[in-house]
Amino acid sequence: MTPVSRQSSLHAAELGTVIDLIGQTGFCPALTAWLQAIVPFSFTVVFGYCGESKPIDIFDTFPEDRRRLFVADYQEGPYLLDPFCQSAVRPVPPGLYRLKTLAPDRFYQGEYFRTYYQRTQIAEEIGYFAEMPGECHVVLSLMRQEKVFSRAEFQRLTAVAPVVTALMRRQWSGLAKEFTAQTISRPELTGEGLDRLTPREREIVGFILKGYSAEATGQALKVASGTVRIHRRNIYAKLGISSQRELFARFMAGVTH
Repeated sequence: MTPVSRQSSLHAAELGTVIDLIGQTGFCPALTAWLQAIVPFSFTVVFGYCGESKPIDIFDTFPEDRRRLFVADYQEGPYLLDPFCQSAVRPVPPGLYRLKTLAPDRFYQGEYFRTYYQRTQIAEEIGYFAEMPGECHVVLSLMRQEKVFSRAEFQRLTAVAPVVTALMRRQWSGLAKEFTAQTISRPELTGEGLDRLTPREREIVGFILKGYSAEATGQALKVASGTVRIHRRNIYAKLGISSQRELFARFMAGVTH
């Protein structure tokens, strides 16, 4: 048997185990093991999303000393600015995506990335997206610490995306009931001075914090980029701040208290 055929047999055997464990507690570890056999990665996390409600941590492989940052801190409010969360809410078609292909144009210069995401010390995050009944979505993220996924590795993982998303739909088809039972609500954008902002200004605050440029915000809202800049100046003046870092601090203070 050639190395390729031996590898294929291993993948088939592990996939069979995943299928056998649908609906059981061993499903997520088995799914992780199968994907690891295809392409190695450092961590995996599965989040359930329903609108902008607080996401449910379905499964993760984080060590305890890093789990607070990746899960508990994320659920406090930063998820609202996460490209994966935003893409699940939008939503994007089922499949595998790199974070960088979903992120806004100024994401890597934004305060969410600098203040929160960089602390995760992840080289790259990619995710499988699948839609569930009740307008809920599940994102299965694969994370690498040392290096990004190569083009060949991403292609191998993309090739099994139809299988992965089908398994996700089978396993978590009842996700909407969990959100209803837990009544997990969306944190409000509150905090010192934020109540003085108009609905349009609060909307623009969201775009700023997510990493959208004035041009991209204008395109999304169908207004001129100059109008967005005027709104931004007014927002900063009303809040008595002069930087996105201060704006992010106000946002975090509002969603965590």
